[in-house]
Amino acid sequence: MLRQIEGSQGIAEAVALCRPQVVCAYPITPQTHIVEGVGAMVKDGRLTNCEFINVESEFAAMSVAIGASAAGARAYTATASQGLLFMAEAVYNAAGLGLPIVMTVGNRAIGAPINIWNDHSDSMALKDAGWIQLYAETNQEAADLHIIAFRLAEELSCPVMVCVDGFILTHAFERIDTPTQAQVDAFLPPFSPVQMLDPDDPYSIGAMVGPEAFTEVRYLAHQKQVDALEVIPRVAAEFQAAFGREAGGLLRSYRVDGAETVLVALGSINGTIKDVVDAERAKGVSVGSVCIGSFRPFPLAELHDALAGAKRVVCIEKSLAPGLGGMLASNVRMAMRGLTTPVLTVIAGLGGRPITRTGLTEVIRAAGADALDDVTFLDLNRPAIEAQLTRSAGLRESGPIAENLLKALNPGLVRRVSPRKEAGQ
Repeated sequence: MLRQIEGSQGIAEAVALCRPQVVCAYPITPQTHIVEGVGAMVKDGRLTNCEFINVESEFAAMSVAIGASAAGARAYTATASQGLLFMAEAVYNAAGLGLPIVMTVGNRAIGAPINIWNDHSDSMALKDAGWIQLYAETNQEAADLHIIAFRLAEELSCPVMVCVDGFILTHAFERIDTPTQAQVDAFLPPFSPVQMLDPDDPYSIGAMVGPEAFTEVRYLAHQKQVDALEVIPRVAAEFQAAFGREAGGLLRSYRVDGAETVLVALGSINGTIKDVVDAERAKGVSVGSVCIGSFRPFPLAELHDALAGAKRVVCIEKSLAPGLGGMLASNVRMAMRGLTTPVLTVIAGLGGRPITRTGLTEVIRAAGADALDDVTFLDLNRPAIEAQLTRSAGLRESGPIAENLLKALNPGLVRRVSPRKEAGQ
């Protein structure tokens, strides 16, 4: 049924249709509306046979999800930003135990300074924890990916993280086609755990493993990701056949045939990128794009084929590896082995800064003229940066970088002179 609803509500309804048995909830912006929505459905009886547990922290949320999943329940939770980092130890444990937990990450920047707006710093920080990572382009896909995620998690016995751009998707109202319970039941069978804790047959989980077997255990986690490269496209195709629309998959190419410049990105920015690609194509510019749907596992072979004809690849990244550049670009370069195609990084949208069509158009034109650096920061305020670097070099003292930058950007604020400087020391 098509309705104009908030993205978070669409996700909550999709999760409820998957019949979770345990939902662990701790609020953190911008995912709070999702677990609130699920909680409301449990309270008013729309979601039955589900225990909704309010926990005291994000670490507790993942810990409860681990316990519930190990006991044989279909488990779900959601988090964002610092909340994801707070549960990091348990996130690794969930993957190491092979538990099919599904978690929404409402992507949000990580401090300091504190920032509640969208980028991909949080999920990228745990990209190698052993979870499958799926990124949603639209609110429709955000809802659909949760149905796919439970199917993947339970078929592979591996946890799945559904990454949804905070505010841009979670708080936006769009038309979402919500499937019926019968449709979801036909696609997602009842949970049949591969292993579960049983008081009548007790055993330990997560016990210590020494050097003689630890490598083999880690290899098996790696093998699950390799297996997922085949399972993800198959499940996406089955979803399309069952629901009549495309969702998920490893990647989606857009107008890459004959494209000299190809932009690669994760998440909601792909919608704006497609608009810019269409506008530039209409002007005769040879450009296309690739939307990465699965960042973990990363589709190396598929991306290699999609980018084989490009003269240059530009990764639009909503995260930063300080001192290196882009994490997406690092993975794309691995996919491009054997090719001489340059892979460039454009850092954009950090902390929720708008990525505009004008900015992307300038990126495409600079790339076409081979005028992009290996790492480019889109719309960076160079005068503010230079002023802060000069100030830091002159004063040689520690201080609040963010606050000093804000003072520099506001001419009405004057930085206090150090008492030592006033005394001529």
